[in-house]
Amino acid sequence: MDNTKELETERLILRKFRMEDSEGVYNNWATDSETCKFLSWDVHKNVEETKEIISKWISEYEKGEYNWIVEIKDTHEVIGSIAEQGKSNRNKTICLGYCYGSKYWNKGYATEALKRVIDYLLNEQDFYLVEANYRTSNPASGKVMQKAGMKYDGTLRDRKLNPDGTRADMVFYSIEKGE
Repeated sequence: MDNTKELETERLILRKFRMEDSEGVYNNWATDSETCKFLSWDVHKNVEETKEIISKWISEYEKGEYNWIVEIKDTHEVIGSIAEQGKSNRNKTICLGYCYGSKYWNKGYATEALKRVIDYLLNEQDFYLVEANYRTSNPASGKVMQKAGMKYDGTLRDRKLNPDGTRADMVFYSIEKGE
């Protein structure tokens, strides 16, 4: 099953991870403490840790997982990723998560990639609804969702543990086919 189809936008290529991406992932966001403070995993200690995770992700493509690395079209520099965080084939819903190295923030890349993936999932795949969520400590992620056309669904209290041990509310957004 090949769900992670290569996608393009004006400035970006979204494609499957390859082992040769390990150095770029490690250098551009897996060791970025600004990026990792909003994620469910810690800063990578070495490139071997990055290679292990990429190897796992590559093997999950055979199971139909959606997981794109995002690269800049002109330079082929890998800048982030966007992937499924869970899906229900029965309900035709999918939850996405994304991360980008902090040096690529505020350039429109995350919105551009999210819009393209939403279009693919709702119009080329058989999903009815795409959702995403963010910690209240990362409001910029919510702005990406809004700019991509997603609508606010609600906020759930104390759903995630931050790296510093404090708890964070989670804010949910979604978009349906036809919106």
